[in-house]
Amino acid sequence: MKKTIITRLLAIGCVLLAALLATADFLAAAEAGGGVVIPNFWDPKRRVERPAAGAVTAIRFITTDDYPPFNFLGPDGQLTGFNVDLARAICTELAVACTIQARPWSDLVNALKNGSADAAIAGIAISEASLKELDFSDPYLRSPARFVVRRSGPALAFTPAGLTGRTVAVAGGTAHQAYLARFFPGAVVRPYANADAARAALKAGEVDALFGDGVQSSFWLQSEAAADCCAFAGGPYLEERYFGEGMAVAVVRGATDLKRAVNTALESLHDKGVYAELYLRYFPIGFY
Repeated sequence: MKKTIITRLLAIGCVLLAALLATADFLAAAEAGGGVVIPNFWDPKRRVERPAAGAVTAIRFITTDDYPPFNFLGPDGQLTGFNVDLARAICTELAVACTIQARPWSDLVNALKNGSADAAIAGIAISEASLKELDFSDPYLRSPARFVVRRSGPALAFTPAGLTGRTVAVAGGTAHQAYLARFFPGAVVRPYANADAARAALKAGEVDALFGDGVQSSFWLQSEAAADCCAFAGGPYLEERYFGEGMAVAVVRGATDLKRAVNTALESLHDKGVYAELYLRYFPIGFY
């Protein structure tokens, strides 16, 4: 019994330490965003393998048009969004011809497989199933889990001990609920029907904190519905087993040169500050 408890505590400690280290890495880049932390997924010590000159001369990107602020139709009817602008920046960085076309979500994988498109930038999940058909660039964005608290609420310590006995709202049946159960076993978890209901409970003071998707929480925090009631606290939490490996550019398996070219461009865009500019444009309330 003692060995089991010790093993569990060590596991919890390792994950929380990883979260703290991740937070430290992101905070190191905060100056570029005037206090908003710009995420950095690129290891400066890593040598990015570049494709041969001329190996990639054009990229036909596809995405969807119904997932703002990542990809959507603007007031002028033109395709826009974080993913769209990032795709254009990749092509500019590589000095290659570029097209970006919106397709239904259900057509994206088939378009890559039948050769009518080269790359999809639409948040296709990196999973065991998708890796059987596709390959992916390095992740360019990850949605961390975050705690949200009321500005007028009690001061909380975001540790297993600090949240013991504290009520935390979460969308029921999600990875966020499973994460709380595993790593904050003393918290009083209150599952709600959906994320909107969980946020409403926090705003109304029914719970001490909310735990959920960082991206969606950031949109809510800047909305009229939130009425400036709340703010991020603790985290970010980036455990891949619960929250995935992040957003990446999908290409057909075997497109090695294209994958290398995209990775090269992504790292260069980060180093030049272009990535930070795009991030701040679409995510003025950062979620790291």
